[in-house]
Amino acid sequence: MVKVQGFLAVLSLALTLFAFVDCAMREDHQIRKLPKWGWLLAIVIFNAFAAVFYLVAGRNGSRQIRPKKNKPKMLPPDDDPDFLRGL
Repeated sequence: MVKVQGFLAVLSLALTLFAFVDCAMREDHQIRKLPKWGWLLAIVIFNAFAAVFYLVAGRNGSRQIRPKKNKPKMLPPDDDPDFLRGL
């Protein structure tokens, strides 16, 4: 019986740690129901219960990065036509 309780304690700790790290690594737009700090606080206080609830209802899809806005590409000087024109 002690082995089962130890296994459940380790499983609960692993689930809580996974949910905490997953929540901390996500962007704000990828989290539902509560703000990020609310989920982190709930996971710390309520452990496995909040972790399971976060994993089921708090995540918004996969952890895909939002496409970046069109930034001008940096070119090295030997590939930059404007730089080469000025030589």
